Amino acid sequence: MGKRVELVSSRRNSRTVGFVIGGTQKGGTSALAAYLNEHPQICMARRKEVHFFDNDKLFHGNGPDYSEYHSAFYPEDSHELIGEATPIYMYWHDAPKRIWEYNSNMKWILLLRNPIERAYSHWNMERSRNADTMPFWHAIQNESERCREALPYQHRVYSYVDRGFYLEQLRRIWRYFPTTQVAILKSEYLRSKPNEALRHLCDFLEVEHLGDVEDKSVHSLPYEDDMSDRERHYLRLVFEHEIRGLERVLGWDCNAWLAGRV
Repeated sequence: MGKRVELVSSRRNSRTVGFVIGGTQKGGTSALAAYLNEHPQICMARRKEVHFFDNDKLFHGNGPDYSEYHSAFYPEDSHELIGEATPIYMYWHDAPKRIWEYNSNMKWILLLRNPIERAYSHWNMERSRNADTMPFWHAIQNESERCREALPYQHRVYSYVDRGFYLEQLRRIWRYFPTTQVAILKSEYLRSKPNEALRHLCDFLEVEHLGDVEDKSVHSLPYEDDMSDRERHYLRLVFEHEIRGLERVLGWDCNAWLAGRV
């Protein structure tokens, strides 16, 4: 009996992961993962962020051991799809190629938040963790210099502004995956109309609709202070060209992002 259980467990943990919630950080990925974790046909990872494809040590030498990746999941026979949420995958330069080498049919879900608001939320999270004691204004003014300490990789903590340049990140993903395998939503769409957004994503994932859900606010941290007018104006100048580019590429209206309403 014990040997049979071991064999069943091994078979389940060898099933290929079919989708990733790959970004963006502070864009609502925790809430989305929590919603999808309630879907009877979907097996989500046992922890929210697996951090496999951004772990450079795993890809040195003879290459990655995918059994280590699969150990983060325990799908049941009723599960038709396996997925996980690691929002740095969108930002990490080598992650799309690594994911394509693992499963070229992988589907990506990306939640894009106003990069101005995202930067401040990111800094607020690191401040609350005591990972960054520098005031926000000084942090964004000195970001390039501070991030050099992580070269040749991206900086996982201080990249408040850099993570908001979404177009470059999207192009890296599209280099390996067709647009039909990449679902891109505004974060505020999931936040304001979760049932509608989830129906759209269930269709994308080719699973049954989840049904009405209760609104979730996961890992939402309070702010000690609001972003200052000076900080907001500076970031608006930094991101205006990027946001207009997103409008052209994705067919979105992002005027509310530039107006500071979301």
